Amino acid sequence: MADHRRPRRRGQGELEALVLAALREAGGPATAGWVQERLGEDLAYTTVVTILTRLLDKGEVSRERAGRSFAWTPADRAGLAARRMRGVLDAESDREAVLASFVTGLDPADERLLRDLLSQARAADDD
Repeated sequence: MADHRRPRRRGQGELEALVLAALREAGGPATAGWVQERLGEDLAYTTVVTILTRLLDKGEVSRERAGRSFAWTPADRAGLAARRMRGVLDAESDREAVLASFVTGLDPADERLLRDLLSQARAADDD
């Protein structure tokens, strides 16, 4: 007897995570077709393209023209985290309180690193 149950429906966040993981495994730009093959199962090509487009809108991937389609690349994780941090900071009206809370929550090694990075940035601005 054939099994006629529908496949489990994944949430948008889960699909985005799967697509990003596949792109990171690619080791370079990959097409939506490659991502679809990599993920296999019952994921439609149009679904993969929709997810990649959403990720592009969020700044989590970039794309470049590759023939008649696009090659997709995951965003740099450090840059992505920095954009998210700026987004949180920009969403708050009391920037000083947010930054103060962030800095006081750092462990001593991260606080020293932040101080060093700020000093380097100031020195570069003075040049």
